[in-house]
Amino acid sequence: MTATPCEVSWFSALCDDDYEFLGVPDAALQSSWEHCRNIALTAETGGFDNILLPSGYALGIDTLAFAAGIAPLLKRMRLLAAIRTGEMWPPQLARQLATIDQMLGGRLTVNIISSDLPGETLASAPRYRRTVEVMALLRAQLNGEAIDVDGEFYKIKVDPPRLRTVSGKCPAFYFGGLSEDAREAAAQGCDVYLMWPDKMAAVAEIIADLTARAARRGRKLKFGYRVHVVVRETEEAARAAADRLLSRLDAPTGEAIRAKSLDSTSAGVRRQAELRAAASDDGYAEENLWTGIGRARSGCGAAIVGDPDQVLKKLQAYQALGIEAFILSGYPHQAECDLFARHVLPRLNHAPLAG
Repeated sequence: MTATPCEVSWFSALCDDDYEFLGVPDAALQSSWEHCRNIALTAETGGFDNILLPSGYALGIDTLAFAAGIAPLLKRMRLLAAIRTGEMWPPQLARQLATIDQMLGGRLTVNIISSDLPGETLASAPRYRRTVEVMALLRAQLNGEAIDVDGEFYKIKVDPPRLRTVSGKCPAFYFGGLSEDAREAAAQGCDVYLMWPDKMAAVAEIIADLTARAARRGRKLKFGYRVHVVVRETEEAARAAADRLLSRLDAPTGEAIRAKSLDSTSAGVRRQAELRAAASDDGYAEENLWTGIGRARSGCGAAIVGDPDQVLKKLQAYQALGIEAFILSGYPHQAECDLFARHVLPRLNHAPLAG
């Protein structure tokens, strides 16, 4: 085991992203309270430190409503609740987040998404400037501070909220984005910068770039890595399981799934497509990093595929580069959660990310 623990999170498929065969809808795996609850409880039983609750206003079930429902059922695991910054009034959102944190006993973390308002499309630069404003407003409110701002997007004057988080401080903000605007927003406002799968050299370059950007502002970032996993007792079995995921997918269906995503034109999605295009004939971008997942989904489009030793070695290699948090997923999410919890998680030195 490595000396420094990493945070290991799973993923609860709130946005209708769960399959046995990628691209083939399955009513039993469609997002619902029961299905997503079961994924979260499996992750807690399995020993995960945190779980990402994704958000999409056109897909699945509502994130904050689900977070409030699952909070009393969890005894130790954190929640990483995704919030779409363009959709909510910051003081009200701060109160919602503080309420959920109290229901969790102080275990809430927040995934910031730089979103448009439904029906609105802002250019990248102003949308990320708005996201920076929202992060600053939320941080102030959740730290118990009054707000008196006359910003580019928000003009708000409110007293400090009575309702506070358990710690009295703002939960950690996790945030990702590969474009220049996104990187600048991350350097200014987030605590944990999340990246999608890439080759080792590219991951190292991104960490170095964001470290430098944050340092210029007198800040330090932690780094997280969002990736799928396919782990089986042997490499042969893992590769066969990966191939099975794509066995019923045709190209037009995959293209349609990617095109309907809200982030289908983002810099991060373009990089995932480039990674997939440059992969070997069997879809591997580098050792044990398989890009086939990206044929049937936008966003995070690659998986670590291998036996337990190989998956562990790959995760530890990312740790050596500076990754301190992993957000993992696999298909179907509940079954793969159990496999990872049994085969790999006990061998990782892991713990909730320190503040």
